[in-house]
Amino acid sequence: MSAEAEQQLRIALLSYRSKPHCGGQGVYLRHLSRELVDLGHDVEIFSGQPYPVLDRDEIRLTKVPSLDLYNDDDPFRNPSPSEFRDWIDVLEWLHMRTGGFPEPLTFSLRVLRELKKRRGDFDVVHDNQVLGLGNLGIPKLMPLVTSIHHPISQDRQIEIDAAKGIKQNLGKRRWYGFVRMQAFVSARIGRILTVSSSSKRDIVKDFKTDASRIHILPLGVETEIFHPRGERVPGRIVAMASADSPLKGVDVLLHAVAKIATERDVHLIVVSKPRKDGPIVKLIKELALGDKVKFVSGISDEELGELLASAEIAVVPSRYEGFSLPAVEHMASGTPLVASAAGALPEVVGDAAALVKPGDAEDLAATIKRLHDSPEERARLGEAGYRRVQERYTWKAVAIATVEHYRSAIRTAR
Repeated sequence: MSAEAEQQLRIALLSYRSKPHCGGQGVYLRHLSRELVDLGHDVEIFSGQPYPVLDRDEIRLTKVPSLDLYNDDDPFRNPSPSEFRDWIDVLEWLHMRTGGFPEPLTFSLRVLRELKKRRGDFDVVHDNQVLGLGNLGIPKLMPLVTSIHHPISQDRQIEIDAAKGIKQNLGKRRWYGFVRMQAFVSARIGRILTVSSSSKRDIVKDFKTDASRIHILPLGVETEIFHPRGERVPGRIVAMASADSPLKGVDVLLHAVAKIATERDVHLIVVSKPRKDGPIVKLIKELALGDKVKFVSGISDEELGELLASAEIAVVPSRYEGFSLPAVEHMASGTPLVASAAGALPEVVGDAAALVKPGDAEDLAATIKRLHDSPEERARLGEAGYRRVQERYTWKAVAIATVEHYRSAIRTAR
């Protein structure tokens, strides 16, 4: 083994928000940081709120606090004058008050200020899809690697298409104004990691980024948590998806379940927390699904693993996915999976899931009914999904490959 391959790296991981149990960015940060430390590297995370859950005492967390304007318990709050610390806080508040989403920009400015104080402390910086203007200053300090799980331009277009009326349409366009900044930054930084060929194509197309700088590196799954566990609950359908995001297709799944429930004894559990009186809560009432649908959130990893392994059928109904870690977690649990043929999902699941047309509740309902009625097909898909995960998706393999990209970025910067 070469001296370079044995060298311990000092790694700074950046994440403007790191929700630990849902949202791909927080999950990615948690598992990658653990595996990097287990490989012998020194890891420090710079994060805004919500802060990450970390699995090793050796991982250091440097908090880079925002005004926390999107706290789950008090979203779009107005901070008191005493909370403002500097001009970046004022910029963040003004941006929010005019309908924008400032966190990627303001986090990047704050973390650049912190890294300037720490010049020489790190061998490489790894940005977890911040892509703020402040990132353009990082390569002047130390080598930079950037992860783009998928371009948010895809979320933006789906949200705009789902908007009702001019006011909502303009509001979505303003909220997603940061996407232009991310495209600008993406086209001007160095090595980029993404999770699938589908995401790479979309980054090149939407962010006008040179394809030669984009490298494909799939995500992993925590197989100690997600694995088969025995008996399954008859009729149980499970999905993990942000309830109120049109991108994730929970509305399509609810329409499908409403059709199935008239003929089959099924019930749906969604790992998410919908907005009170939001569109999904209203749709459940319209479809009279109150006793057939349950939402759960804030559960432990062990409880989540047990839930996924208890399902008779798992569904990923997204209108787009750059990768879909939930799909891999369902497959790792040995649960037969139904997934939309959207974005990277066909690439991720291969022949180990039943694919349906994105946004088509009729197709989704028919496929779920077919699986519900066929224990043989459920067993075949469950086994195929489990095998695919063991062969392709482990966090240790992801970390080892990521380190090689770090070393390449360091060599290029010399």
